[in-house]
Amino acid sequence: MNFRRIFLVKCLLLLFPTVKCISTSWIYKAVNETALLSITAPGNIYEATWTRGGQRLVQIKDNKTKHFVNKEQCRCAILRNGTLQIQRVEKADSGNYTVMVYQKDGKLKAEENVIFFVQEPVPQPVLIAECRNKSVSVKCEAKQKAKNEAKEKGKDEAFTIELTQPNGKKIQKNATVLEWHGWNSGTFRCVAKNQVSEKMTEKAIKCSGKMDFYLILGIAGGAVFFVIFVICLIYCIRRKKTKRNEVYEEERVMQTLPMDRENGMRELPQPPSRPTPKQLRVQQRPLPPQPQEPQQPRPQPRPRTQPRTPNLPRQRP
Repeated sequence: MNFRRIFLVKCLLLLFPTVKCISTSWIYKAVNETALLSITAPGNIYEATWTRGGQRLVQIKDNKTKHFVNKEQCRCAILRNGTLQIQRVEKADSGNYTVMVYQKDGKLKAEENVIFFVQEPVPQPVLIAECRNKSVSVKCEAKQKAKNEAKEKGKDEAFTIELTQPNGKKIQKNATVLEWHGWNSGTFRCVAKNQVSEKMTEKAIKCSGKMDFYLILGIAGGAVFFVIFVICLIYCIRRKKTKRNEVYEEERVMQTLPMDRENGMRELPQPPSRPTPKQLRVQQRPLPPQPQEPQQPRPQPRPRTQPRTPNLPRQRP
């Protein structure tokens, strides 16, 4: 902390105890309303004088009121607590108001500034939307209706215009018209406001050129389902055809099998025209020697002891 500056400020306050800080405030009112410009200084008010642009308007001193301008023209009055009251305010009443508050001994107690603004209430905004080449064109407009020729020649009063669209918000200050161009259909909201009033218009806009998200999603889902259905159908047809071919092959094999057996039984195996090398080796190989058994003598025929009976010829019956 800078103690030198703090010490300097304290010395100045001791040397100039009557110096008062001037406070400033802002007040907004709509046309034909009643405005109250109050005093923030605490305690009872012995003397207070209100001025506007250096011209004194009204004064209260020891509970006595004094007007410095025409009361009917000013449409103003001062209350016992020093508050300035203005009835049926007009746009011409806007300006810088100052109040000087004095104590009973004549010393200045407080000095305050009030910046007073009188505004017309905002009109009902108009929301215009058009579909151009599959896009959306939105126009938010808020203009006061002219009451006389003098106002027609003057400039339109500006407001704060807000346009809320499906993807965000667009704000433009000190304007009467706000335009937006995009591709998103949906609900649009136009708001016109100032310090004393606010009005809104809402409208749902759908352009036929731009398909809805759910419609696109449904079409995509239907296409995917159709592709899956076609793939399953082709797979089933091919599987059925494969099974049919297998059954046909089995039947054909079963029919040809008995014919092959009959042909095999009818055809005898034929010896090979030439012996193979293996057979030649087997033929050329000598047989192993066989053991020789001792030869027994041949039996001699027995001698006949009785003579053989001769065979007699058979007689025919």
